[in-house]
Amino acid sequence: MTTTDAAPRSAAQSPAAPELPQQLTGRLKVVMAVLLVAQFMLAVDFSILNVALPVVGEGLGFSLSNLQWIATSFALAAAGFTLFFGRLGDLIGRKRTFLVGLGVLGAASLAGGLATSPEVLLIARVFQGLATAAVTPAGLSLLITSFPEGPLRQKALGLNGALMSAGFTAGAILGGVLTDLLSWRWAFFINVPVALAVLLVAPAVIKESRPAVRPKLDLPGALSVTLGLLGIVYGLTQAGEHGWGNAHTLTGLLAGVVLLVVFYLVERKADQPLVPLSVLRRPTVAWGNIAGLLAFVTETSLVYLLTLYLQKTLGFSPLQAGLSFGVLGIGTVLGGVLAPKIIARTSTLTTLVAGGIIQTVFTAALLFLGTSTSASMALLLPATFLGGVGNMLVIVGFMVTATSGLPDREQGLATGLATMSQQVGITMGTPIMSTVVTAATTGVVTAGAVLQGVTIAIAANAALVLLGVLIAAVFLRPKRPAARA
Repeated sequence: MTTTDAAPRSAAQSPAAPELPQQLTGRLKVVMAVLLVAQFMLAVDFSILNVALPVVGEGLGFSLSNLQWIATSFALAAAGFTLFFGRLGDLIGRKRTFLVGLGVLGAASLAGGLATSPEVLLIARVFQGLATAAVTPAGLSLLITSFPEGPLRQKALGLNGALMSAGFTAGAILGGVLTDLLSWRWAFFINVPVALAVLLVAPAVIKESRPAVRPKLDLPGALSVTLGLLGIVYGLTQAGEHGWGNAHTLTGLLAGVVLLVVFYLVERKADQPLVPLSVLRRPTVAWGNIAGLLAFVTETSLVYLLTLYLQKTLGFSPLQAGLSFGVLGIGTVLGGVLAPKIIARTSTLTTLVAGGIIQTVFTAALLFLGTSTSASMALLLPATFLGGVGNMLVIVGFMVTATSGLPDREQGLATGLATMSQQVGITMGTPIMSTVVTAATTGVVTAGAVLQGVTIAIAANAALVLLGVLIAAVFLRPKRPAARA
């Protein structure tokens, strides 16, 4: 039994814990469908504009140097405010936060689709990011508190992880299809009917969820951690664009680190801290989130690396490159379905480690990619499929690990931390791998140079996956009971 398997019993047996059904009822199926559709839509938003960025820039008059802000403005808000909105859900209710966030997302998406200037589009992207920061942890908290710990919750988290990872891949495909067939504006408009449908159904089937005792908002802690995360994410995005030695990169990262240190000091003395240090001292929370962070850093950045390879080395169009990731999406869905079953038969730790090993092996297999289209695709398609299965085993294992064994009053915090790890990981991966490729190619953009840079970055990617496996194996091992005299 793993650490994560042992801990949940205290929360489940707590007299204050609500009684949850042990079987998947009709209402719970609707609840699961509503929450999963919302989470899938949010995941799509992370990548749907990636392929369309040049077209958006031409349509609205973005300069080449400012084009990155279409993605950066979203990432800053989504990653920087996640922990704050996770706690806000504890204060005002997770259902209310979820619904308000969805309303903001729908309105911002409509504004983005109708935008006629760069300023309007960027404001819409900021509000899309803020809505994502509110809806993602609230939706995950509602999913967790709607299902009892055990097989039902593991199944819900498995499907959630699969759809979120598949959504990231589907976004790249969908963005290319919509841009080619209709207009880049539909990358925004597509959110509107989905948000409306969820808003119509959710109030009737989802129950409000909040802690029994309403906590106070730790304003100094909220400000310092939010600004600190904004600094880190800003620095990382600037690193991907301008390199790690750039003044904006260094200023953002340094300011972020200083503010996170301030946050730690504030939390030590706060009466009701935003993040109780006792929670961070739990191995499942601390090391589970680090493992999750690495899982999101590696798989999302691998998509970026392979996009470069497919377009710059093999000469694929953006749409062809996007469609090539369809097998990766299928692999992540399969991994999400298999993960709860593997956890039930073995343990959370075994699932996490096995998934990491699978991902490492098939990421490393991509080191043998070459310039032959047929031979390379014969390797790339099965390797990304099986690597996607492994990555999803890690992600589900991480979600179960990082959110289990905590009382309901701390679920908003736990899911906020898990969501923050996810979104910061997505944001960090591409800048890190972009810097590796840039350093390896030394500015040369020939097919062979790009292949060399991508190969070196894939090796670094596989090493990070392996690091996550070692962290899980060493720090998440269950404690052995003390020997009796």
